[in-house]
Amino acid sequence: MARLSRWLLLGEWRAHPVRTLVAVAAIAVGISLGFAIHLINAAAFNEFSAAVKGLSGVADIQVRGTEAFFDEAIYPRLAQRDGVAVASPVLEFDASIPGQRSALKVIGTDALRAVFISQELVGQPEAGNLGDIVADDAVFLSPAATQWLQPAANRITVQVGVKQLQLRVAGAVPAARAGQRLAIMDIGAAQWRFEKLGQLSRIDFKLRDGVNREAFKTQLEQELQRDYPGRFRVNQPNDEDQTSRNEGMSRAYRVNLTVLALVALFTGAFLVFSTQALSVIRRRSQFALLRVLGLDRRQLMRQILLEGLCLGIIGSGIGIAAGYGLAATALHFMGADLGAGFFSGVRPQVQFTPLAAAIYFALGVAVALLGCAAPALDAARAKPAIALKSGTEEAAMSRLSRAWPSLACMALAALLSQAPPVFELPLFGYLSIALLLIGAIGLMPRLAGTVFRLAHQRWSAATADRPDASAVVTLTLARLANASSQAGIALGGVLSSFSLMVAMAIMVASFRVSLDDWLQHVLPADIYISSASAGATASLRPQEQAILAALPGVDHADFLSTHALSLAPDRPAVALMARSVDAAAPERTLAIVGAAHTPAAGAPPPVWISEAMVDLYGMRLGQRITLPLNGQQHAFEVAGVWRDYARSTGTIQMRLSDYRAITGQQNVSGVALTLKPGAKAEDTLAAFRRLPFAAALEASEPSQIRAMSMKIFDRSFAITYLLEAIAIVIGLFGVAATFSAQTLARAREFGMLRHVGVTRRQVLSILAIEGGSLTALGIATGFVLGWVISLILVFVVNPQSFHWTMQLHLPWPLLASVAGLLLAAAALTALLSGRQALSGGPIRAVREDW
Repeated sequence: MARLSRWLLLGEWRAHPVRTLVAVAAIAVGISLGFAIHLINAAAFNEFSAAVKGLSGVADIQVRGTEAFFDEAIYPRLAQRDGVAVASPVLEFDASIPGQRSALKVIGTDALRAVFISQELVGQPEAGNLGDIVADDAVFLSPAATQWLQPAANRITVQVGVKQLQLRVAGAVPAARAGQRLAIMDIGAAQWRFEKLGQLSRIDFKLRDGVNREAFKTQLEQELQRDYPGRFRVNQPNDEDQTSRNEGMSRAYRVNLTVLALVALFTGAFLVFSTQALSVIRRRSQFALLRVLGLDRRQLMRQILLEGLCLGIIGSGIGIAAGYGLAATALHFMGADLGAGFFSGVRPQVQFTPLAAAIYFALGVAVALLGCAAPALDAARAKPAIALKSGTEEAAMSRLSRAWPSLACMALAALLSQAPPVFELPLFGYLSIALLLIGAIGLMPRLAGTVFRLAHQRWSAATADRPDASAVVTLTLARLANASSQAGIALGGVLSSFSLMVAMAIMVASFRVSLDDWLQHVLPADIYISSASAGATASLRPQEQAILAALPGVDHADFLSTHALSLAPDRPAVALMARSVDAAAPERTLAIVGAAHTPAAGAPPPVWISEAMVDLYGMRLGQRITLPLNGQQHAFEVAGVWRDYARSTGTIQMRLSDYRAITGQQNVSGVALTLKPGAKAEDTLAAFRRLPFAAALEASEPSQIRAMSMKIFDRSFAITYLLEAIAIVIGLFGVAATFSAQTLARAREFGMLRHVGVTRRQVLSILAIEGGSLTALGIATGFVLGWVISLILVFVVNPQSFHWTMQLHLPWPLLASVAGLLLAAAALTALLSGRQALSGGPIRAVREDW
């Protein structure tokens, strides 16, 4: 039995090697993409989390502010608490580097205290100059920061306000992780040099031996909440809140990317199904003969499943190896974030994870087994006496035409599409998409039979009185109308590949167009001026603001100030943006979603929240909320919800006048200049460039900002475009393999047609028309299905993943191009396969028919 099984398996592969290779390649591509993206994301996230935890050293407890900085006056009180062995104050911020789009993380510490808690945050002076640890101009750079900045004469330049500050590189930070760009300074020097006197970012505590950390944390939390409500967060550096906060920044992106990669695997699964189904149909009489000779049903089913199992094992094994190599290559050339910007400042190395490899390997094998389960079951159920006869191929797949399982899948998909997210992920949305695909593919035999039966009836009625009517068309429509199950298999290949491509293309195009429209709405000014470098230390003081507002041709200036607020311990900080917003007409400057709310007289000041704040924090229109500002909790009223594509973690807009009245802070991070009627932007920009501090700023027009934003979008979605292209290629191969298998399986049919007088050219014409007709129907159905799936992606998956909405846009040129490629591929494959099927002559083709 083992020898027979091996002979049948290898014989089939030798007879049709290309078809086997295509099926193996489809599984391998799907597994390799999914496994590679998992390895990249896991390596980047683990390295990023390790880098964040490394900055905490061996601290037992940390106290952070809900604002980026808090008053250091609380430090003596906390440092003298019972049970505290060492309390280390830390000042942490992103320093602006002139001319750079990336910031340098600067950490100010008290070296004499930090050495007991976080030795990673203590610089190593050169040549034993210990005095540099507390020098007011000394900075210690990590290896990655040194490589990035390339300090000349041991000096680096940072930006404070619009001025430049020279700092001396006094040594290194050898304990920093690979790729981690950071600088260590004495905390007093950092406060003075960067104009943050009296401010801290956090306090690290090392507790005495025997002190219960959990009890200490709970007691400290209660005390701080009582005396300073809403101002501080108390956590353990390795607790669940910190892990959840780090994971939440990129979880939706990572999961969506993985699901997108598995789209290729889904297409590969159907390719295995079509390959095995057509193979079983072609060998139906051979299997029947084996049954007559003594092979029982269980052995036959085991043989067909063995073929699928071998395809799955080979494809999955190749996919795992290729995925590891692809992950290593991507990390080397593309970085850890694949263009999305979540994991900057780390340099991870790919690590082979046996558990993940086993899961993906099992997934590939399961996909292959599921792909051949239906053909195996049908072959085992077939009666040998009937299966030995020619012409029973259509009956073999008659069970596929049952409509109720497919309709049930589609009804369940409609229900699941309305389900809420699970762990803030659209898991039910993805499941509904899979059920839609399965249901639609299951309906294809019945749809094909109905469409081509109607087409055949109309053609017959139209040509009843025309003896010169084309026999080729008549034969083609008759075959398609009466072999709907086999036609359905071919249609399923087109449907699965084209519908998924349509859905992804519509989703990406919708996002891109919506982003462009949003930028046009939120950039109403004529000129935008901001710091020429990233980071939080570059700013505009009141004197620079006045000079910019007085530039020639300026009608009015709208200043912007941005800060970070922590509203929940287990979530990333939200952005607080203060600018001039007309409370009576906020839609002029904000992309307001839905209705607006006008606060009543005497109500708290208004704020406008992004859509993410509604999903993540449960805020609602008209709700009164409190925000930590200037060390106190202040009440506000939600006056509107707006769309923000820049930040998926949440944004709050408030009026700049309210912000300044509460905090007293006058510095801003940027300004939007609206020109007077008739004024030219070129004249205003020329006057701006003559300012003494113009080199520290960057002026842009809205068109330039939009162009740069679109470039960033395309870079962030580069991996998405790549996955979409791979899905299209797999779909083309799938269509080609399906039509090739069907055509070669019909060699006896073509031989019989040749016997009754049909010419070789007419047979090839029949094949070309069949391929074109089936593909055209598959494209039409795939477009409808892809459009429905895109509705789920745009209006369910995307809002549940990233907490923003978008408008629907259809990229007609791309869709038409791919549809044309599919039509050409189907017709060309049918012709080439037909030439091969007709190459043996009509007598040889029908000699096995009895």
